[in-house]
Amino acid sequence: MLQESSVDSSGSRFAPLVVLELASDTKEEAIAWLLSRIRDRQQNGGDGDGFLSMAECQYVIKHELDTLRAKEETNVPGYSHAKLYPGKSIIRRLLSKRILIQMFPLHENEELKRLSFSWYKKVKVSLQPLDDIRHYYGEGQALYFGFLEYFTFALVPMALIGVPYYLFDWEDYDKYVVFAVFNLIWCTVILELWKRRSASLAYYWGTLCRKKAFEEPRPGFHGVLGHNPVTGRAEPIYPTSKRHLRVYLVSLPFVLLCLYLSLYIMMIYFQMEGWALSIYDENPTFWTHILLFIPSIIYAVVIEAMNLIYRYAAEFLTEWENHRLESSYQNHLVLKVLVFNFFNCFASLFYIAFVMQDMELLRQSLATLLITSQILNQFMEAFLPYWLQRRRNKKMIRKIQKRRLYEEKELPLVEQVRLEADMSTYLGTFDDYLELFLLFGYVSLFSCVFPLAAVLVVLNNITEVYSDAFKMCRVFKRPFADPAANIGVWQLAFEAMSVIAVVTNCALIGMSPQVRSYFPESETQLILCTVAAEHVLLGFKFILTFLIQDVPKHIQDKLARLEFESLEALKKKVKSDSALTFFTLLPLSKLLPVL
Repeated sequence: MLQESSVDSSGSRFAPLVVLELASDTKEEAIAWLLSRIRDRQQNGGDGDGFLSMAECQYVIKHELDTLRAKEETNVPGYSHAKLYPGKSIIRRLLSKRILIQMFPLHENEELKRLSFSWYKKVKVSLQPLDDIRHYYGEGQALYFGFLEYFTFALVPMALIGVPYYLFDWEDYDKYVVFAVFNLIWCTVILELWKRRSASLAYYWGTLCRKKAFEEPRPGFHGVLGHNPVTGRAEPIYPTSKRHLRVYLVSLPFVLLCLYLSLYIMMIYFQMEGWALSIYDENPTFWTHILLFIPSIIYAVVIEAMNLIYRYAAEFLTEWENHRLESSYQNHLVLKVLVFNFFNCFASLFYIAFVMQDMELLRQSLATLLITSQILNQFMEAFLPYWLQRRRNKKMIRKIQKRRLYEEKELPLVEQVRLEADMSTYLGTFDDYLELFLLFGYVSLFSCVFPLAAVLVVLNNITEVYSDAFKMCRVFKRPFADPAANIGVWQLAFEAMSVIAVVTNCALIGMSPQVRSYFPESETQLILCTVAAEHVLLGFKFILTFLIQDVPKHIQDKLARLEFESLEALKKKVKSDSALTFFTLLPLSKLLPVL
């Protein structure tokens, strides 16, 4: 279905935006039927050139394709096994039956070159081109990179404090009280200020007041064909009670089983730590000292492997639960993944801090887990996808080399489509936000006992910007735009982590020798004072949340002005229509004296 020339039937040229790759043996009647259904959706009007960005145009096309619904057809023409019923998503059915292989938007070579040069091809100390990223990839991607940039700058004060703190005061563990207090304030303030930054970006991009449209059923949602009383359309109906049974009788026990397995592996890790420590005590040499870090490194690798395996299991279970709406599906998936990842990554640190109360081992474990996870993530996210892509298809290497020869001239459309069809598919920002969530946890929860944590995360984020930019521009197909006004459910996840950070840092302060010296005889008084301080700080945190407005005042004024002007325009429109209706209803005898 590839055409050498991008010229339509009327002879005018057009810019191809989205590719639909069909199976090589797709029958002609199925192709003709799909084209006729797509053309049925076209309406007369402008193409929006200059009004919509290319990413927005591609999003509109995807929405139109996703909402293509079967009418009276009982099956895809030429494929009796591909059943259809009124209201069924045509694209989903074609994908599930492998008639349609994939659907992806095309890169714009010239735009991509300019974006690549300003984004990652030259090392510079400056902000990312967020407006260009938004124009090319959409608001969802731009907000992720905006949050990554903001998080990196927010870590700089903690990193600057952490370096001298590490160099001069490390051995005096009671001095981490000051750093823990700084953590309490920092994790609250940066999240509130991010809301303002996010609102400013969304306002200038025109998505701040974007109202969520009526949600259509997920393409993967299935059930017995029934009648939707809201839309009046035929669509699958699935009992809510059956979904709840699947959630509470299958998914929840599975998650608890995985948490138990994670706890069991954690106990094995502590046994390994004890074994390595006993060898070092018997023969304290350089090599036995190195051996002390081996259990933590092995445990960090196991944690990453378990997180990856669990992620696939969580996706399978959430899909099996058969949620009707995409928002419900995402909420259940995020909850499953966050609960397990939090427990899997931080349970050992909580155990060391509050059960073993071994601050030196806590520092060692935190440093090893943080460094090892960063190395593994960089390898898995940046180098491995590119290497696998080259190894999987040797033709791809020749095509990439061929593409480099065309850097000074435009790549033919057919070659560009074939080249991009072989690229890996970008799976969204879920894993990227999850990584930042875990790094935020390492810094906000326990960095008071390892002040260099913020320094390591800053270095990781800097390399993350360049590696993510490289992947987006060179490794992955161009993703469809995702209009967004904020970072969504991840904002709640980070805020929940900040609340846990308050409790954790208060407990660490209460355990410090400096504070315990004030309560030499009563452990109960120490606990009560620590709990009271924790409640006061939580109250202070929520007061800060209330005082720091989510939307800056000048943007609130602009939005209020816009709403006022809209209401005034509506009033004038209503008055004009009422006057026109009045004169239309007057009889001719009444109008003659006026004329």
